Amino acid sequence: MPPFELSLMTIGAGLLIFCARIVDVSLGTLRTISIVQGRKWMAFWLGFFEVILWLIVISTVINRIQESPVLGIFYALGFATGNMVGIELEHWLAMGHIILRVISREHCKELTNCIRVNGFSVTVFHGEGKDGPVAELYIVCRRRDMKSLLRLVHDIDPGAFYVTEQAGAVSKMYRPTMQQATGWRAIFKKK
Repeated sequence: MPPFELSLMTIGAGLLIFCARIVDVSLGTLRTISIVQGRKWMAFWLGFFEVILWLIVISTVINRIQESPVLGIFYALGFATGNMVGIELEHWLAMGHIILRVISREHCKELTNCIRVNGFSVTVFHGEGKDGPVAELYIVCRRRDMKSLLRLVHDIDPGAFYVTEQAGAVSKMYRPTMQQATGWRAIFKKK
């Protein structure tokens, strides 16, 4: 059989390798982020399953690469796609905390009150900007809460400037309060 001839068996094996490689590399991306964030048990289990899957895939490719070199292309495409899928998955999961610094010139009080009413903690620092006095709002929040927090900020002060930073360890954080249970959920609420 010529090296790049695609039989039904080769295409099936290639697609399996491609899909398994996407899962394997996505797990590796999440494991790396877990290590950086200090989530050792999550990193342990992600690494465990990542390597098991990798061993299965690589043994299949190595055993068949001479007769079907095209499997190497499926392997490489799965790796490249797995990186992209892993990054998207991590963005969707939004693990960890961030520091959000919001700089406002005129709407400090309104922003501070709105952020606190919505359950977030905020510390205000007053300073001097290029065009006069400004206030810096310092907020630590979960990454998954950042979009809703920025919507609140831009609703009140569309001209606000913000910067985000990764937060390492966070000693104490207040999370947004949950709304009161209504309907059938209220039945199970303890008094």
